[in-house]
Amino acid sequence: MKIQAAIDRVDLDKAVNLTKQISQYVDIIEWGTSLVKDFGIQRLAEKTDAFGHAQILYDSKTIDEGEYEFKAGFESKADILTVMGAASVATLKKCYQVAQNQDKTMMIDLMGLDEAQIKIILGFDQAIYCIHHSKDSGKIKNASDTAASFRASFPSVKHIAIAGGIDYANTVALAKQGIVDIAIVGSAIVKAADPVAEAKRFGKVVSDEK
Repeated sequence: MKIQAAIDRVDLDKAVNLTKQISQYVDIIEWGTSLVKDFGIQRLAEKTDAFGHAQILYDSKTIDEGEYEFKAGFESKADILTVMGAASVATLKKCYQVAQNQDKTMMIDLMGLDEAQIKIILGFDQAIYCIHHSKDSGKIKNASDTAASFRASFPSVKHIAIAGGIDYANTVALAKQGIVDIAIVGSAIVKAADPVAEAKRFGKVVSDEK
């Protein structure tokens, strides 16, 4: 399992500083939707030296103009870009094709979708399907139960991420369970009194699993 640290709702200097501090301890650094909206991907791309060995994810939440947005995002050095599962199937196909052509990764944000809607957008084998409770609706209370339910409903999905208030206890349980490929951790790392110490602690969950 990988740890993705989500940095959001901060100014760009703080995002850069946080990334420099924690990127060596996590697998993926996410620069969140507010950073993409506030500063734009071209400006974010100027700061990619801060990411160290970690992969770069821009949480673009593409909903239309999939080919254009994904080409622009990957040209701006992102390794992973997000598209909303609520987008049209045509948009998802365009995003997926760009990702495949550039040997990059598409993450499908399933926020707000029910099982019937998710079934319509299955079949993107190399994409990451992200179980995501929105900030407004509250955090996932038991992430391992949520992951197990998702796996039972969608056994064909190869790559799964989970987000929504994921804390340390949830991360440990997910790592032991072995269903989820990526645990997306936001506030539990980046808003901690000592983000570096927390990044190390979460990263150790992954290293202990190997």
